[in-house]
Amino acid sequence: MIIRKLVLTLIILMFFCTVKAEAIKIGLQTNTKELRIASSVAAEIYDIANNKLLYEIQPMKIYQLKSKNNDIVILSHALRKDVALGTNQILIRTKQPGFLCQKRAWYRGDFIITNWSPSGLTLINKLPLEYYLKGVVPAEMPSRWNTEALRAQAIAARSYAVATKNAGKHASKGFDLVDTTADQAYGGASAEKPTTARAVEDTRGIVLVQDKRVLPTYYHASSGGQTKVWGSGSSFLQSVPSFDYGTKKNGHGVGMSQNGANNMAAQGYNAYQILNYFYKDFKFAKLSENWDI
Repeated sequence: MIIRKLVLTLIILMFFCTVKAEAIKIGLQTNTKELRIASSVAAEIYDIANNKLLYEIQPMKIYQLKSKNNDIVILSHALRKDVALGTNQILIRTKQPGFLCQKRAWYRGDFIITNWSPSGLTLINKLPLEYYLKGVVPAEMPSRWNTEALRAQAIAARSYAVATKNAGKHASKGFDLVDTTADQAYGGASAEKPTTARAVEDTRGIVLVQDKRVLPTYYHASSGGQTKVWGSGSSFLQSVPSFDYGTKKNGHGVGMSQNGANNMAAQGYNAYQILNYFYKDFKFAKLSENWDI
């Protein structure tokens, strides 16, 4: 049943176009003793230390990986036993365009699995920034909402991702952001929708900057009437009426109200006007392929 659902999702995903951008690393799981992964097409496992090919993965089959001392082992279907890979860090990459599966969802890009921690395995999804955003925007904002609100969400999510990566928030764990609202919700390729994918494409590379620094554009579902700032505040944050009156407060209340953004879009405001309302003293800039401003 799980494989059948994943196949149906794959058919839909093939309609989305390819983009190229600087890669970002998303922590999908940490401190786990066991992982189950699959690939839509043939894939290969490499030792990150020396780029040596270690194992070949057949399409649409589930593989079990475990931590064992300082090693990573994989259950061999052919041999019906665990095979030690002889390394504590591996890269899983499809041999042709395709998707990798974990947590019952499909993901673009590569998987990195490490066994550095005594607590177990860490699973990281490495992929281009713009692909990542296509899995964030629909996870953070309903895809049926107004186009300009979706575009504002795409820009805010992009800025937050780049700023968080640059700050090294999770660098000690080997990735840039997590896939939950502790950073930004991310559902992988399985979460992608045509409307939100278009919002990402329409705003490709656009971020908020101040003194050539990409800003961590915090946002939340709704603040119940008035946004707020943290502590003594920040040079780009401000407290303003949130345009989400009648909506129960949901979230920290700092930065852009997502419900407020949708209400503003319904009133005719575009994405740039929405962002200019919720944030201050910044400029819009477009990233190069290497994330330069």
